Amino acid sequence: MEIVGIQEAKTKLSRLIERACMGEEVIIASGNDRRVQLVPIRSRSVRRKLGVLKGKLVVGREFFAPLPPEELASWES
Repeated sequence: MEIVGIQEAKTKLSRLIERACMGEEVIIASGNDRRVQLVPIRSRSVRRKLGVLKGKLVVGREFFAPLPPEELASWES
């Protein structure tokens, strides 16, 4: 863990960001008061692909059948 002052952080910001992205804990302080912790934003390294489950899931006809009256009543109350 590295604690740096605000003035030092201003001059070394790009290096501090790189260190935070590498997993190092970087804290910016004002005097003895810790103010900010640099934490990398997790990037979406895996893009979601549409249709990945196509053909793997089957919805039967019973899914579209009307609900029994007692089940329907429990949803409406």
